[in-house]
Amino acid sequence: MIYFDHNATTPLLREARQAWLEASEQFQGNPSSPHRLGSRAENALQNARERLAELLGCEPFDIVWTSGATESNNTVLHHLAETAPARAEVWISSIEHPCVLAAAARDFPKRRRLIPVERSGAIDLKWLRTEIGQARPALVAVMAANNETGVLQPWQEARALCRERKVPFFCDAAQWIGKLRADGLGECDFVSGCAHKFGGPKGVGFLKCPTRARLQPLLVGGPQEDGRRAGTENVASVLSMLAALETCERLRADNDKRTAWKTAFETQLVKQLPGAKILGAERARLWNTVSALMPQADCQRRWVVKLDKLGFAVSTGSACASGREEPSHVLQAMGCAPDESSRVLRFSSGWKTTKADWDALLAALVKVHVGG
Repeated sequence: MIYFDHNATTPLLREARQAWLEASEQFQGNPSSPHRLGSRAENALQNARERLAELLGCEPFDIVWTSGATESNNTVLHHLAETAPARAEVWISSIEHPCVLAAAARDFPKRRRLIPVERSGAIDLKWLRTEIGQARPALVAVMAANNETGVLQPWQEARALCRERKVPFFCDAAQWIGKLRADGLGECDFVSGCAHKFGGPKGVGFLKCPTRARLQPLLVGGPQEDGRRAGTENVASVLSMLAALETCERLRADNDKRTAWKTAFETQLVKQLPGAKILGAERARLWNTVSALMPQADCQRRWVVKLDKLGFAVSTGSACASGREEPSHVLQAMGCAPDESSRVLRFSSGWKTTKADWDALLAALVKVHVGG
């Protein structure tokens, strides 16, 4: 099976697996325990905190270990619900991950606004500049890169606008981290990430919090993470996550080559499948992601099933939204009609994907299209 669904989850990198095995052997104590074994585990966590902080460009104390981006994102909205003024709004981009949108709907049911996006798949920065000049929300949330289209969002510009107005800025960087440079993200007030999106283990992630600010914990019942997140930390998975991230930082040296493979695939896809279209093609996108509107009358399920039989794993969009009958909220926000949304496939490659894999995927798509 040739795997083209890395935006949903990634295979465990060899370096991450080795780090997990070594950490499981070396750090068996509870980091909160007062004995030497506990201290060793706590020191390992602190070392990992310092390594991640250096990559992000923030202070080590800003990092809180979590079970993944979903928990981190829920924590941010919970924190704001507990600390923001009673009538304050949160502004959330309309293409955020479902866990951000759902948490905002729960915690701010009548006090949330959706930031519109352009047809290209990027947020409408002009709208944000105009609106933030007239009102001061409790939070602005703009993801770094969209999980369905791969379109890079202008999070740096949005962060700058928020800083001018002294508005907290939150960036879900789950799809950015491990694929693109992480430095600079530490300047955001809140940043979330998860290991399994960049070759680390499932069930571990982090939340970068504002420096020297307290965080209202989502999980309570223990003093871990300086009272910001209760529960025994997963030392082995945290160290595995850092090993994966540092490996990705080295692998990025070949990103130009990988981008060229993807671009050649897109060119041939549109050429060989009349009616196909690449969504977000006019914007900068992740080097690994292609969101393709397939030819008319070819539904997603037919493509996915046929490609699976030919040995290719592809996706229709966000894994967390799979199984739903309604169209993708991302595609709706971009102005796609329901019949268009039902024909969109996502191909997302990984570090080990080769040019031959992209070529083979193209050949399989052509075969399915002609009735193979």
